[in-house]
Amino acid sequence: MSEQFHVKIGEARIAVGDGVLFAIGLGSCVAVILYDAECRIGGLAHVMLPEPTREHPLPGRYATQAVPYLIERMVEAGANADRMFARIVGGAAMFPDLLPAEGARLGDRNVAAVKGALELAKVPLRAADVGGGFGRSVYFDANEGSVVIRAVRRDDVLL
Repeated sequence: MSEQFHVKIGEARIAVGDGVLFAIGLGSCVAVILYDAECRIGGLAHVMLPEPTREHPLPGRYATQAVPYLIERMVEAGANADRMFARIVGGAAMFPDLLPAEGARLGDRNVAAVKGALELAKVPLRAADVGGGFGRSVYFDANEGSVVIRAVRRDDVLL
């Protein structure tokens, strides 16, 4: 049985081989999952906002900081940045009728910022399950490289 690690809002973690990283209750947040399949090293960041407005100690909080942080940690663990690819999950418009327009668009802004950070880092985006008006939870198995997405009233999705 693989060891499981909960990646909370603003956190970023890596797993080498036999480990499962998961993020629960992604609404407008985006889970960024990077993977080097050859050495079975992966990482997951639970991104809350597009870019920093002030310094913050959590490396996964902002899209612009989470992607380079994951790459750096994965390379330190033995991954090759040239072999990495990404999958992203989340970025929903939660409760758009209750939020001002800016809040309702936060999911879209997070997705755009993550995509921009991946492009800047030259990490190809292979798959995405983003947008909509519902929350998701994501489970990433670093041994298999599989990503399972769970949501209420929807079948599981495998990326």
